[in-house]
Amino acid sequence: MKYLWDGMLISSTAVGMAFSVGIMGAVAKEVPTSTDMRGSAPQNKSQGQKIAQVTSVSQLSDVQPTDWAFQALQSLVERYGCIAGYPNGTYRGNRAMTRYEFAAGLNACLERVNELIATATADLVTKEDLATLQRLQEEFSAELATLRGRVDSLEARTAELEANQFSTTTKLQGEVVAAFTDVLSGDTNNSDNTTFAARTRIEFVTSFTGKDTLFTRLAANNIVDPDIGTPEGSFSFAGEDGNTDIGLDALYYQFPLGEATQIIAIATGGAADDVADTVNIFDGDGGAGALSNFGTRNSIYYQMDGAGVGVTRQFGERLELSLGYLANSPNDPSDGNGLFNGGYGALAQLTFKPSDRLTIGLTYINAYNQELTTGSNRANPRTFLGGIVQNITNSADTVSIPVSSNSYGIEASFKLSDQFVLGGWVGYTNAQNLSTRGGVIDRGDADIWNWAVTLGFPDLGKKGNLAGIIVGMEPKVTNSSINEIDEDDDTSLHIEAFYQYQINDNIAITPGVIWLTAPDHNSDNDDVVMGVLRTTFSF
Repeated sequence: MKYLWDGMLISSTAVGMAFSVGIMGAVAKEVPTSTDMRGSAPQNKSQGQKIAQVTSVSQLSDVQPTDWAFQALQSLVERYGCIAGYPNGTYRGNRAMTRYEFAAGLNACLERVNELIATATADLVTKEDLATLQRLQEEFSAELATLRGRVDSLEARTAELEANQFSTTTKLQGEVVAAFTDVLSGDTNNSDNTTFAARTRIEFVTSFTGKDTLFTRLAANNIVDPDIGTPEGSFSFAGEDGNTDIGLDALYYQFPLGEATQIIAIATGGAADDVADTVNIFDGDGGAGALSNFGTRNSIYYQMDGAGVGVTRQFGERLELSLGYLANSPNDPSDGNGLFNGGYGALAQLTFKPSDRLTIGLTYINAYNQELTTGSNRANPRTFLGGIVQNITNSADTVSIPVSSNSYGIEASFKLSDQFVLGGWVGYTNAQNLSTRGGVIDRGDADIWNWAVTLGFPDLGKKGNLAGIIVGMEPKVTNSSINEIDEDDDTSLHIEAFYQYQINDNIAITPGVIWLTAPDHNSDNDDVVMGVLRTTFSF
């Protein structure tokens, strides 16, 4: 009877080993335990090593009497002889076990069981013992049948998922942003009707090595900004022309270069947040966070768009350097376009974290034929000057004035508590027009400033919720030597408040309001108040 119970003990130990594999894999950080996107088990350098049988726990150099599992190992090694170590005399008990290693350990225990059974005598197993075992089997027959059924069901479901999965390397995800918008008060140029429109995105996230990402996004968007006579208050989720045709919206490939460097190659649809941290809790790219472009990130970042490359280098845990170059007409071979002769934005940013709660960004952007797309009309000199020249020359075609700029920004986010984040930024742009357009305008430059203070309230009322308040000044011309661009007369404040309520993991509703005082930095204009109800569906 003793050997019979020894065999049962060893068998239960083997089962326990199987459960320990899953438990150890769940907590081990240095060894991946989930299968990669191709469905194969992750490789471990130890798989090719031969596991050697040990006869005493003292042979395992990395097992100490103070270890919590020392007694169990000592019993299995010295009493049953079914624990194996590596040829270098180590056991490596703190890392995840591979399927090969589990098979080798289990085989050692099963061989020991066979030895015990072979050396046992018939007198040790009586009819009474067999009757007891049979009675136990009958008593727990229902539980055993249930367990067998659950295992069979799990195997069937696993086989079905494997047979019908979308791809072994690609994850399909998507987002739909549906928005009701209205101008509640102010001069709207006959654009004060309530509107309802949507932005749809379908994304394919592919990985070939488990560390790289090929990102492809298709999108359609018929949301348009209301015509209030200024770029101020533009929505973060709006499109350019309200066209519902679906097209390739973004395509990039990101991969590591060593342990501390990330490279991103962008074919189309790139933006500053693809190459650098914008240091703003409200930067949700229109689907989450701020409702306006201005509230999403420092306005100087909007001078980055198109195709190009980005490099991010980590210097320890506290410091990060980001470099990026994006061209907005890289596929156009005509004069004044292309990857290097057309509009571009080149970024350099240092992002450092003095503590886990504080993040600071120092940003520089050199741009050509790019604009801030927020703030007053004068703060976007390329479009503003083009319109003036077009009117003076009575041109039927859109006039383009070449403009270059240098921008500097400071961004900060301070997590005062888990429920309160204080943030903000200051941005300065010096823009220069590079053409007199036949003497119609003078060459010169303009100083443009913007700033904001943000208050974020994560998990307000429910985990996953986000409330936000943004107060700031959208880009404003404070000084100009260009004859057709005067300084903005007054100061307009952008005041925005929203509450993003997470209904579940896939649906969020965000009501909010945007209030612009003295729109276009002109106190002669009536204040504009816009209401928004955004619903985001994600899958």
